[in-house]
This record gives sequence, structure tokens and C-alpha cells, in this order.
Amino acid sequence: MRNGRPMLQFHSLFVIRHSGRYALPVTDSIFQSLAAAARGGESVALGIITAVKGSSPQKLGAKALFYPDRKIKGTLGGGCLEAEAQRLALNSLKTGKPESFELVLDHDFGWDDGLICGGKVLGVILPNAQRLGEKFWSELAERHAAKIWGVRKDFSIASPGPALKPQTSNLNPSDWLYTETITPSCALWIAGSGHIAQAVAPLALQLDFAVTIFDDRPELANHEIFPRDVSIHVGNWGDLCAAPLPNVPAFGLIVTRGHKHDALVLETWIHRPFRFLGMIGSTRKARTIAEHFVKKQIATAEEVARVACPVGIKIRSQSVMEIAVDILAQYIDKRAELVSEKQAAAAGKIELV
Repeated sequence: MRNGRPMLQFHSLFVIRHSGRYALPVTDSIFQSLAAAARGGESVALGIITAVKGSSPQKLGAKALFYPDRKIKGTLGGGCLEAEAQRLALNSLKTGKPESFELVLDHDFGWDDGLICGGKVLGVILPNAQRLGEKFWSELAERHAAKIWGVRKDFSIASPGPALKPQTSNLNPSDWLYTETITPSCALWIAGSGHIAQAVAPLALQLDFAVTIFDDRPELANHEIFPRDVSIHVGNWGDLCAAPLPNVPAFGLIVTRGHKHDALVLETWIHRPFRFLGMIGSTRKARTIAEHFVKKQIATAEEVARVACPVGIKIRSQSVMEIAVDILAQYIDKRAELVSEKQAAAAGKIELV
């Protein structure tokens, strides 16, 4: 560990959501907290994991905010790693100078705190990151459009704009310690507003899906029952099913009040370009609907086979909340498949020299 430039030269491309990796909501919280610090004139140091080799408690792009009163928001991995990062951050807030670190999580370093992963992490500590202003950090937190921001080799934070085009391939790796693409959340469309939808929707928000509810029952599909951040569409099913998908990867979940309405929605949604489409029900229900759809030429056998019914993973769920967990576990997995596809296609790779 040393001040100034990193001990190893590397370039990290941490691509979030549609263009690569999908950040957890904590990233938005970090940006929101930076905006709040800028608004209140509060000094804060931003820590970022900029490279990882081997096993580590946190991944590339993990972030934490360190305050002068020793408060921490977010995490770089906890234990001795976080303690060392906090020590550097408090010092950087005093000196006004950025810090870099390289830590090997082996027996000698991490045994007392349980961090013996065996990997290596590199990171930066950026004092007074709030000085970029409330607007800068708020735009990243809102994620209305794709934006790239990053940390240059001189430890300056680059503003989204003409200098950073929305493709990481336009960046010269030698100029950057870290870059990150922020894009909107994946969409989760839920047909139905009953007890399953009511359990799934708020949990899906916490898991960084943009949730939309569709139903023909205003007494259930309303913001007295669903969180304000859930978009709600009420009307007849013909109009609801014809709604255009958003310009982001979309996932569909059919959990209406009965088999008839499930099949009604499926007739349309089975032909929509969802990244993944699931429907609640039994194996027998799935077989019956599949046979009917193929016989009536509503859908091909291949299209029917792409619908996950019963939806969810098998965890012997019984309660409504348990069912919501097993459903969303499958959607997390399918979203991760999208991440893997994007990562495989991305030109930028982590390089440790």
C-alpha cells in the first residue's frame, strides 16, 4: 500500500446492468448520499474497489463512503479490509490527497477478521468526492439514461458528457483507473395484483428491478397496496397486454387471479420479446395450456417451452413470502445470465500487469 499511483497498473471496466454488470441498489444509495453530501456541504471520501484477482469479500466496483465521524455507508468488504480503507479515508480527508491500496487477503493479513479469501484487491480512496456537485451525483443515482463515469489516472473523477461517450470501447485504458456504465434497471412486468404480486413487487424493487403491475381491478392495483415506486396500469386486459415494452431488458411474470386470465395474458405475452417469462401454476396447468396453445395454433411448441411454469426455484416454499422469494430467485438467475452474455461480448477486460 502506498500513496500516489497504484502499485500495479490496471484498467477496470465495471459495466452495470444492460451494458455489462448489474449493480445492486446500494450503488444508487452511494450516489444519493454523495448528492446529499454535496447539497449539505459535508466532506466525505469515496472508496472504490477498482480491481480484484482471485477470491474476495466484495467484487469489482464495490463502493463505500467514509465520513469524518467514522460513519460508513456501503461496504468494500468488511473486516480488516474495510478497517484499512477507513484508516486511509480518514487520512485522505485530513490531507485532501487521494489514496490507493493493494491488499492480499491471506492468512497473515486477515485471519483475525475472517478474511482469508486468498485473493487480492486494489482500490482508491477519493477525498471530497461530493465537490463534483449535487447535479453530477444525482444524475448517476436517477439513471434515466446510460452514462459513463470514471476515475482517471490522476485520481480525478470524470463527468458524464461529451468527454465520455456511451461506449467503453471509446475509452483509452491507459487513461483510466476505473470506469463504470450506469444504465436503467431491468423491467419486471407483473400481470396480476393479488397476494403473490403484492409480495413480489416490493422485494423486486429492493433487488433493482423496475416494477410495473397490470390488472383490471383498481381495488387491488393501487398505491395504497403497492409501493409508490411501482408503476401501475389498470384497464381491460386487451389494452393492458398491448402495452409496448420499455427500451430495456424486460422480464414478465403472470400471476393473475385464475387460469383463464393467466392464459389470456399469455396469449399476447408469449409473443413479446421478454428476456424471461414465468407463470404461476402447477405442472398439470402448464401441460394443459401448452397443449391448448399448440392445438389452436396460438403459439408453437418452442414458444410454449420458453415459458417457465411453474415459475420459481424449488425451495419447498409454503408461505406467500417464501413463494415470492423462490420466484425472484429465478429472475435474479436469469438476469445474471444476461450479465454473463454482456460480459462475454464486452471488449473491456480487467487487466492486472
